[in-house]
Amino acid sequence: MTATQPRILVVDDSEDNRYLLQRQLLRRNYGVVLAENGQQALDYVQSHTIDLILLDIMMPVMNGFEVLQNLKQNEQLRHIPVIIVSAADDMENVVKGIQMGAEDYLAKPFNTTLLRARIEASLEKKRLHDQEQAYLQAIALEQAQSNRLLRNILPQTIADQLKDQQANIAEYFSSVSVLFADIVGFTELSGHINAKELVAWLNRLFSRFDQMTLDVGLEKIKTIGDAYMVAAGLPIAQPDHAERLALFATSMLAEIEQITMPNGKPLQMRIGIHSGPVVAGVIGTIKFSYDLWGDTVNIASRMESSAHPNTIQVSAETYALLQDHEHFSLQPRHGVEMKHLGTRTTYILNRHRHH
Repeated sequence: MTATQPRILVVDDSEDNRYLLQRQLLRRNYGVVLAENGQQALDYVQSHTIDLILLDIMMPVMNGFEVLQNLKQNEQLRHIPVIIVSAADDMENVVKGIQMGAEDYLAKPFNTTLLRARIEASLEKKRLHDQEQAYLQAIALEQAQSNRLLRNILPQTIADQLKDQQANIAEYFSSVSVLFADIVGFTELSGHINAKELVAWLNRLFSRFDQMTLDVGLEKIKTIGDAYMVAAGLPIAQPDHAERLALFATSMLAEIEQITMPNGKPLQMRIGIHSGPVVAGVIGTIKFSYDLWGDTVNIASRMESSAHPNTIQVSAETYALLQDHEHFSLQPRHGVEMKHLGTRTTYILNRHRHH
C-alpha cells in the first residue's frame, strides 16, 4: 500500500465475500485490509490508520452493531466512515445501522457501479473531515501562539480583556509600588563593547530579572534601554505590594553582586522604589504596551537616579509601609536633592540576613 492510497478495512466472516470485495477494491487501486470478525477489526483500527470500513452485520464473536457502537463511542475512531454490508432484503438492520452512525449501506450481491459510487462518496467525506480537522488544528496552534505572544507583552488579565475586544483598557489603582533599576556606567560601557555582545549580555541579565518577577508575582512593565521597571499591586491588587517589591529588590541586589559586566568590571545598579496611586492601561493599536502614569512613576524614577550604586533607595511613602516589617532595616538619608521634587528624606533598604 502506498501512502496516498485510501485504506479500506473489509470486515466479513464469509471468506467468499472478503475475497470478492478485496478483488473489486484492488482493481480500483485501494489499499485493502481484511478482518474475519468484529473483534479483529476493532483491534486493528486501534493501532492503524483506516479511511473506510465495509462492515458486515451478521457475524459471530462480535456482530456489526457492536463494532459500530464501539467505534462511535471512541473519540479517536468515531470519524471513520462505515458502510454496512447486508442482504438486500434486510432493510430493518440497515436502518438500525444508519441510526447508529453508519455512513451508508451496500446490499449483497454487490453492484460494482454502486459499490464504487458509495465508497468514493464516503472517502470524499472522510477527506473533507480530515482537511477540516487539519485547518482547525492549525487555527488552534496559531491562536495558542498569539496568546503566548500577547502574554509576553501584557499581564494575563489585560490580555484576556484585549481578546474580548475591550477598548480603552485603563484602571486607577490607589496604592501600588513601583521600582526602577538602572545600570551604572552603561553609556560609557556601550562605547567600548561590541553592540551584539552588549545586547546579548543585557538580554541574559534582564531575563534573570524577568524570571524573578514571575517567582514573586510581580508585573514587569518595561525596559528602557538599560533601565528596568517593575510594579507590585497591579493589575490585580495586592495588599502587601511594598513588601513584595522590597523582597524582589533585595534579591535583585544579591543577584547583581554575582554578575560582572562584559568589560570584566563588577555590575553596579541603582534601585529606587516609591509607593502611591497610578493609572495603568494599554496604549497602542499596532504594538501594544501596558504602562503606568502619574507622579508615583516619576518619583520612583527619581528615587533610582539619586540612589548610590548597589543600594535600594525608597521614599517616605514606601518606608511607611515597610517600617514595621521584621525582614527589613531602613536607614534614613536626609537632604537628598531630587530634580523637580526638591530636598527629601529617603531611606536605604536592607534585608536582614537570618543565619
